[in-house]
Amino acid sequence: MAFSLPVWLAVQEELLGPDGEDCVPPSCFDEFDDESLFKMFHLTRPCVVFLTDAVRIRMKAVATKKTPLSVDAMVMVALNYYAHGVSCADVLQRVGQSQTDCLAIISTVSSVLAGMSDQFISFPEIREARANVASKIEKFCGIPKVLGVVAPAHFKIRASPYEKDTFRSFVNSLGYTSVVSQIMCDFDGNILNVEKCCVGSTFEQEMWESSFKGREMEEELHGAYWVIGGKGYLLSKHVLTPVSEPANDKESRFNEAHTKIYNVMRTMLGSLKRRFRCLMQLGFAQEGSLDKKSNIIKTCCVLHNIAKKFSVPPPPVAGKIEPLHPGKQRSVPVEINLEAINARRELINSKFSTVSSRRDPPSKEKDV
Repeated sequence: MAFSLPVWLAVQEELLGPDGEDCVPPSCFDEFDDESLFKMFHLTRPCVVFLTDAVRIRMKAVATKKTPLSVDAMVMVALNYYAHGVSCADVLQRVGQSQTDCLAIISTVSSVLAGMSDQFISFPEIREARANVASKIEKFCGIPKVLGVVAPAHFKIRASPYEKDTFRSFVNSLGYTSVVSQIMCDFDGNILNVEKCCVGSTFEQEMWESSFKGREMEEELHGAYWVIGGKGYLLSKHVLTPVSEPANDKESRFNEAHTKIYNVMRTMLGSLKRRFRCLMQLGFAQEGSLDKKSNIIKTCCVLHNIAKKFSVPPPPVAGKIEPLHPGKQRSVPVEINLEAINARRELINSKFSTVSSRRDPPSKEKDV
């Protein structure tokens, strides 16, 4: 969820010191004007300064050996890779590194940034925060008691077709090889939770049942709230899916409201991949070693939330926004919990039986 200003300032103070006391010499980022800096890193100067300082503090705590590069040079290499999926020649020349040398640098910085997820990826844990999030969503789409949207986020990878079993495990429901992470976001497009990545063929329901947040929700540690899920998830007391075959107007109206809030996730993932083009192709992957891919995905989610806090616009849309995956359908029907069916039916009857006196116009995609 979005941090309130006092919480954000408290986090910044914890990272950087109350008086900005950790003074540093001029940064190599200073050589870029604002336009060039955004083009190279898809972030603004205040955001880059904050990130560099945050990484510097973290690396002081975890560094076990000195590196030939300064922290800001390492951050420059990593941010450039996240933005473009490859380190640009201009950046490599400035830091005096080759593409091969950069792999270790990107891995180090990604590990540090991914480790900041506890501070910058925040699920609404307290009662007031949950009520506030649910209120915003109900005003937007009419569905009450919803904390966010959950969906599988697929990221393309390369896998060797000669290793047939491994290759097959990465092929997703749209027919290409990918890794997939379960992501939750709120109405404003802030990422609330991101789980470790799995092979692309993994069922959404398997990810939900094995995820930390999924278990917490189903055990009602967060109260009687829903998250909005697509057709790949099973309807439960805490995952609200659309009606597969609407039988009347009220079920159709519910499905329209469900689609409206679910599209927030589609827009958010489109923004995430435009800003961090490394997510468009994560390179080669092996089934047993996905930690580095998971670190990069989590890093980009951390950077997404920080960029939103600094009001950094995403790069312009280039082509169509990638659709959300329709969900991997099981060949054998799965029995749905009767209590969950009744809960959804009661919600539809109470909130969608009559046409609202204020019909919102079709929602336009917004940058989140």
